[in-house]
Parts: sequence; structure tokens; C-alpha cells
Amino acid sequence: MRKLTFGMNVTLDGYIAAPGDDLSWSGGDGPDSSPSDELFQWWSDRVATTSLALYGRKLWEAMSSHWPTADQQPGATPPTIEYAHRWRDMPKVVFTSTTSTVDWNTRQVTSDAVTEITRLKTEDTGPMDIGGATLAAAAMRAGLIDEYVLVTAPVLVGGGTPFFTALDNWVNLTLTETRTFPGGVTLTRYETRR
Repeated sequence: MRKLTFGMNVTLDGYIAAPGDDLSWSGGDGPDSSPSDELFQWWSDRVATTSLALYGRKLWEAMSSHWPTADQQPGATPPTIEYAHRWRDMPKVVFTSTTSTVDWNTRQVTSDAVTEITRLKTEDTGPMDIGGATLAAAAMRAGLIDEYVLVTAPVLVGGGTPFFTALDNWVNLTLTETRTFPGGVTLTRYETRR
């Protein structure tokens, strides 16, 4: 059975986006900051080891508007070039019925996300990551997420899009890793106890 991980940058008060889908806090040093080189490399290495990434529409639109050509932009750094190549090469599934075309090693699914994620988990082809609040919430409520990775920035935004959704039942977790990055950003990794 394939492992499904939900991992994203999150504020200390639990949001993956501030009101208005504002992500300027995500570097850890305040508005309009970018992640440290160490944290950026950690995310890049994660992409390199992910056998399939599952995206909701909004996250897909954000990623696909930048990463397909990020390595061709003036001043692109070696880490940016590496990440762009890894992102394009990584197999991806986007769950949406409103996006008309997908590209860059991606296929589109318009049917029920929980049914398709359940099917994908039965394949034995390596770990999957899931991203996007709505998509991850559906998988969370269905009990499909095996691991949670929170990369927490030391900022309170007071509202926005929450990392966790409302659940009908408790989910017991085991802490498996903690790590600190520059700027006071901390990583915590939890596995679901089954």
C-alpha cells in the first residue's frame, strides 16, 4: 500500500494561506520573504523522491503558473533550475473539472477524488504527496492520509485557509521527526497511528 503524505508550509496558528490567499508569510521572516536556501533545498529534495503528486485546482494553478518556466527566467539560480526540472519531471494528478488543459507530466481527474486516491493508494509504485486545502481535507476526512508534514513559520495571520479540516473522529498521530530551519521555521512530521 502506497504512503500518502500531506505536507505544506503553515503558519503557527494553523493556516496554509492568510486571508485573500496571501502566501507572503511563508518564508518565515515576515511579509514578502522567501524560504531559506536550506528549506528550499528540503522541499526540492522532497519533490525528487515523490513518485506522484496530487494537486487540487488552486494549488495546481499556482504551481503551473510559475515552475514550468522558472528555470528559463533571467537570474534563475541553480537551486531554482533544479527544482523546476524536478517539478516538471515528477508525475502529477490534478483533481478539477474546471481546468481545461494540463501539461508537464500531469493528468487530470474529474471523477470523485476520494475514490481515485483510494485506488492510487493500492498501487505499489512509491510515495504520494497531496496538496491543496480542499483536496487534502477530503482525503483527511476519508482517513487516507498516512503522514502529516508541517513546515511551520513563526507568524500568526489570524485567519485564512486552515491546514486541518473539521473531522468527525480523532486521528491519533506519532511524532517521527522535528527539524529547525533558519528564520525560526520548524518542521514536524507525524505518522497516522492505525
